[in-house]
Amino acid sequence: MNIQKLRLQRGWSQQQLAELSGLSARTIQRLENGQPASTESLKSLASVFEIDFSTLTSEQNMSTHSNSQQDEQLALAKVRKIKGFYYHLVQYVVVISVLAVINLIMHPSNLWFFWPAFGWGVAILAHAAATFEFIPFFGAKWERKQVEKQLGRPL
Repeated sequence: MNIQKLRLQRGWSQQQLAELSGLSARTIQRLENGQPASTESLKSLASVFEIDFSTLTSEQNMSTHSNSQQDEQLALAKVRKIKGFYYHLVQYVVVISVLAVINLIMHPSNLWFFWPAFGWGVAILAHAAATFEFIPFFGAKWERKQVEKQLGRPL
């Protein structure tokens, strides 16, 4: 269990835990936000919570490992979104170019290929806005903030 869960199970505030463990309230805040703890801090917390020291140390190692895995997965998802956008853009250029050539050969006086170019171009712009986060509420930061808010975690 993480420190915040252990603290909340006992109904303690961060200040109360700080006083019981001999740590500062700021240290408790940092630890609950996922920053690494010193061995002495973990020993103090383990004695206050009356659990084995190894439980807290193994948990901290797992959370550090899972955070790096999570960061890697987020980066991979971002790269895939960018790749998908460029694939979409190449399709747009190829298809609209073919339509333009057909239009200019068959009916040069009536330039109808502008209509699909315009419609699809709007879709490309929306895809770019979502991929490169031009609009804040399309981005991963906004999503993460909303998830944290829903879970009642500090931002």
